[in-house]
Amino acid sequence: MKNDFNLLSAYNEAIRFTRSHYENFPVISFLIPKELYHHVAIIYWFARTADDIADEGVLSPVDRIKRLESFEQKLSQLISGNWSTNLEFALANTIKEKQLSPGYFFNLLAAFKQDVIVKRYQSYHELLNYCKKSANPVGRLILELYNIRDNELQAYSDKICTALQITNFLQDISIDYEKERIYIPQEDLSRFAVDGKNFEKKLINDNFVQLMEYQIQCTENLFNDGKQLIKFLPGRLKYEIKWTILGGLEILNLIRKNKYDIFNNRPKLDKKRFILLLIKSVLWH
Repeated sequence: MKNDFNLLSAYNEAIRFTRSHYENFPVISFLIPKELYHHVAIIYWFARTADDIADEGVLSPVDRIKRLESFEQKLSQLISGNWSTNLEFALANTIKEKQLSPGYFFNLLAAFKQDVIVKRYQSYHELLNYCKKSANPVGRLILELYNIRDNELQAYSDKICTALQITNFLQDISIDYEKERIYIPQEDLSRFAVDGKNFEKKLINDNFVQLMEYQIQCTENLFNDGKQLIKFLPGRLKYEIKWTILGGLEILNLIRKNKYDIFNNRPKLDKKRFILLLIKSVLWH
């Protein structure tokens, strides 16, 4: 029975889930109005749960796809008013209350299915198309929570989210390679004469350094283009987004400081760096 579900309990569970996971940017912080905490948390729960289905554990690709399809069916059902768990109940409530676009959730699931099947991207254009489904919907959902639905602002948000996604790819090159994935476009690998041996043997030669610097520069360009969003944002949201951008840029900076050795030195932001970046976001004009 629907009446058996507890909305407050569900949202509290989503908040606990969100706070228990590390990300390169603050998912829920004091900069987000308390009345939106639970909405942000339940969106994160959805995305992270689907991501874990695609990535974690020892399931076969076939089983991962089946579980993602089952998760997709549950999404369709809860949007129609039928849910079977507290968390599904909370997600349905958030979508309805905040008038979120369901298509963004389905796009995320399409991206996670793609992760199971696609291990290489031939061109930068192909990678950007993947990010349209894997990253950009999250930014657009956050904007919708604040009732921001302007096309131009969504485009700026897309730049930021794509940059964050690619930053994560560069940060996790070694982890992804263990899963037989390389997110650096094949055309770029060829351009800089880098092949599978660099990944297999964790070889940091001049070619690999040039490749990584090129990837970082392209990603920084995306961040710089997306920064235009900030001046249009209300209240504390602008500081949240500044903080998020600075977190991504700091990861790229750490890759440089580690001399591009992302195989043995995975860059990660600690509490001290988060605080320093928060201060920078407040002082950033």
